[in-house]
Amino acid sequence: MAGADTIERLQGYLRDLSPQARSLLIGEFERSLLRGDELVSTDLVLQELRRLARDQREGAPRIDPSARLFFKPFEPFLVDDQGLHRHPGRIARSSLESLWTWVKRDILPDVAETMNEKINAALVEGDAEKAEYFTRLFQDRVAVALTESLRAAEFDDSMRRRMLAQIGTERASEDAATLKCVLNARDGLSAMASLLPLRVPNLSSGQLDECKALIERTCGRNDELFPYTLLTVMSRLAAPWQLIRLGVKAAGSDTAARVAETPYGVAVTIVLAELERQVNELRDDLRSGRGVAVGALLKTIHDAARGLRTELDLPVDSSWGRALSGLRGQISDVLRTEIDSMPGRVRRLLKPRQTAEILANVQLDPDEMTETEALVAFVGNCRNFASELAINEMTQRSYADLRKYLESATHTLIDGMRQGGPNGRVFRQTQVDCAVRLCATVFGRDYAAQLTKAAETAAAAERKSESRAVLG
Repeated sequence: MAGADTIERLQGYLRDLSPQARSLLIGEFERSLLRGDELVSTDLVLQELRRLARDQREGAPRIDPSARLFFKPFEPFLVDDQGLHRHPGRIARSSLESLWTWVKRDILPDVAETMNEKINAALVEGDAEKAEYFTRLFQDRVAVALTESLRAAEFDDSMRRRMLAQIGTERASEDAATLKCVLNARDGLSAMASLLPLRVPNLSSGQLDECKALIERTCGRNDELFPYTLLTVMSRLAAPWQLIRLGVKAAGSDTAARVAETPYGVAVTIVLAELERQVNELRDDLRSGRGVAVGALLKTIHDAARGLRTELDLPVDSSWGRALSGLRGQISDVLRTEIDSMPGRVRRLLKPRQTAEILANVQLDPDEMTETEALVAFVGNCRNFASELAINEMTQRSYADLRKYLESATHTLIDGMRQGGPNGRVFRQTQVDCAVRLCATVFGRDYAAQLTKAAETAAAAERKSESRAVLG
């Protein structure tokens, strides 16, 4: 599958970058996305960088090379979640290790061991074609065995309970169904993906008709396959929420009830589940203080919420309307916590201290400085999306408080540099450095450059004063 191969190469390239190079890339891509620049696959790169950052922070799931080949057809159907939430037709990436263990141990234990050895041997020899051949053979065998096992479990409740316990994932029944369906439809879904562009910036007009025709041609009469064709399209969309346009197209109306009557109604459920995942990702990233490109993620969430609200006529008392209203409330709550906490975090860092309170050579925590700087930039970005997310008043108030405090605090810090003495010099210098970084974010680089010069002048004056005191 051309798209999957390209994404795999991108992942490998980004993994090989140094942390410093990744940081530079993240900053540039996020700024371009927030400016609205039309760069190909900006969102895809940021998504992969966020995934790498999470893996580095939480530990990537361990999965051997043969398992990676086995699950390669599942890439469009994997979701970066812990498996606690329902994503129709998708499997949590964190569940792959458990599913692989289940396949090898309980579905085809004898065949799995032999095939695993052959695939790994081919990989060691560098024979990718042979490894792919054995992988396909194994996938076909698993598909047949899995179909038979699931059919038998439908009529045997104790067997079904035992099977779900063996799988051991949060959504074992859905995961098994997805495993079976994707393996059985592997070639058809791959052929469909090969006919799609690698990235679809805007799903509209002629492209909308082409995608709809491709979906229906791939499914034929297999209704079970329908969600997976939708997800295949969604995996190529720069804005995943635009999947709902297929539902509007099929219904010939933006009325939610009309869309729900078509097979494409599941597209709205898929998009709502994806929006929920993004909101949870935003919350986790903000809580960790080490989120990657949270400004761009917030923009994605904002665009999805607005798209659902404006392109669908969603009655507030409908199930979809209630789901969207609940998600918008969650977004507001997540952002309120961060926005309200931001001025206080800045004050704690820049609060003037008496010289007697400062221990020699003590500095501000670099991680806390970086996290606070990222939070200030994030709140600044929130102003661009405040109206849609119902955070306009709190954002304006918090940012105005910050500007006012920085303007007064920087003067106090510079005065402290003039009379701080050697014991407090290191600490006050880190406070000034922090203030410079925050002022660059809030007021711009020119303002920060003037502040840097003023601080250097103050420090030089303080050192001259010390020298005269020693000589005197």
